[in-house]
Amino acid sequence: MMLAGRRRSSRARSAMAGDVHDPERARRFREAALPHLDEVYTLARYLLRNAADADDAVQECYLRALKHFDTFRGGAMRPWLFAILRNVCKATYAQRRFVDPDTAEDAVPLWSEPPETPESQVLRRRDDQSIRDMVSALPAVFREAIVLREINGLSYGEIAEIVGAPVGTVMSRLARARSILRAAWLSAEEKAQ
Repeated sequence: MMLAGRRRSSRARSAMAGDVHDPERARRFREAALPHLDEVYTLARYLLRNAADADDAVQECYLRALKHFDTFRGGAMRPWLFAILRNVCKATYAQRRFVDPDTAEDAVPLWSEPPETPESQVLRRRDDQSIRDMVSALPAVFREAIVLREINGLSYGEIAEIVGAPVGTVMSRLARARSILRAAWLSAEEKAQ
């Protein structure tokens, strides 16, 4: 009798969390979530500044998203995944606040346009790396806002929902991040001359 009760409670828990082994559910999840994998990874790289940690965080994000896919109420999938990723990063990697700037070298280029000449290719690589370095140097709240807006193209409202802050705060963070980036770019140009 006790064993039967355990089975029922196990089944009830499984039904509440969704059956992760249901092929139809897995198919719907793949169709909805996998198109955003690159964007989720890009955000993870900027939040964690480490490729291995970003891989782990994205994997954990997608596992949690699959587990709780039945609780997703429609709407935009990308902000939901970003919110899960943000929570994973904060919960799992909050203890690790050290930053090794040399780890950013293996990052996937975020901006890629076909070069016209070898010279323009060299200049573009230098500029891409400079931008990545400048974004990486931003304080965490500004870096998060600028990546969500400028790289992932989210609206102010979507960013506010993800970070749990009012839209005005998001706008303020973006303005401050852009100001810091502008000053860093102008300073770098001045040093180059």
